[in-house]
Amino acid sequence: MPPPGRVEARRTGGPVRGTLRVYLGAAPGVGKTYAMLAEGQRLSERGTDVVIAFVEDYGRPRTRQMAEGLESVPRRTLEHRGGLFSEMDLDAVLARRPQVALVDELAHSNVADCRNAKRWQDIEELLQAGIDVISTVNVQHLQSLNDVVQYITGVRQHETVPDEVVRAADQIELVDLSAEALRRRLAEGDVYPAEKAEAALRHYFRPGNLTALREIAMLWAADRVDEALLRYRHAHSIQEPWATRDRLLVALSGGPEGETLIRRAKRAASHAAGGEFLAVHVSPDDSLDRRPPPLLDRQRALVEELGGTLHTVRSGDTAQAVLALARQVNATQILIGASRSSRLRRLFSRNTVEALIEGSGDHIDVLVVTHAKAAHNRLFRRHVGGRGAGTTPQS
Repeated sequence: MPPPGRVEARRTGGPVRGTLRVYLGAAPGVGKTYAMLAEGQRLSERGTDVVIAFVEDYGRPRTRQMAEGLESVPRRTLEHRGGLFSEMDLDAVLARRPQVALVDELAHSNVADCRNAKRWQDIEELLQAGIDVISTVNVQHLQSLNDVVQYITGVRQHETVPDEVVRAADQIELVDLSAEALRRRLAEGDVYPAEKAEAALRHYFRPGNLTALREIAMLWAADRVDEALLRYRHAHSIQEPWATRDRLLVALSGGPEGETLIRRAKRAASHAAGGEFLAVHVSPDDSLDRRPPPLLDRQRALVEELGGTLHTVRSGDTAQAVLALARQVNATQILIGASRSSRLRRLFSRNTVEALIEGSGDHIDVLVVTHAKAAHNRLFRRHVGGRGAGTTPQS
């Protein structure tokens, strides 16, 4: 029986949309389907109405064993180009109307005679019907990473799912396994039959490939964590950044020192796993000339080339504008330039630097970079919160 709240919702205007939970893995064999089935067993033991809508066990004994005892909705068999294919019977699952449906392989492409081209579209129908769904996907099937994975492994995945479909999930869990453990699992025959395992270990499942894919999966999942934290901070009116990763915001005046600052910010962000950088240009809100500085377009192109984004803000208070954006994007560091140039003296005066340091709280570092146009080619780092200051040479 559906939960009472869901029944009431149907009486008063249709079903509440179901929730989507996705197990994300770096490669085949890490245990996504097993984890999905284990969660299904746990829910079933607690009295939840769970069915297997579609599970592909690839003959793996432990996966098949974990499915035992769970009700399975019979598949639909279709003929296509002279062959027989079994697909999830979407209409049968909708008619069965469980509380939770286990649907493997989110990125799967259905055969031509199915109502939807992709399995994630089938899942969307289940969610709209008020059915909770637990599914699985490998990082190589994420649309934005398709080319990257091909470059690493030499294999192009033809079945992909839009990143936004996975990011929209209510919960994403990374199923993690070290490269050594996965290769051992292959060698022991737990992933592929012996005749396939040996070739897989020499090619797709090489240690370097698996390490790279694992890192990509972690970073992609970290982006998803950042999104969730940003939503939580907004919902609870939390102003101070929460440092889930290093995120550096570089303030640009539009002067010739900008390229030095951008490259310095990129290097600083690259030193941390998953680090990233953004740039901001603040122009006075009382300026009669609203044209951007001549060099800003070139600096914008450099920021984007190095993987960052440039934000433009009009404000009468440079420090407050930079701080506001830093909090909005959850930045952990602010980098500004110190120079003898009139533009920098006007936009980033000593009072502005002091205001940044005083206003940044205990969660943001302020870094002041000097360069060829300044008195000393050094970087001055002031860690806010009274924990001291020092000088560090540019790397």
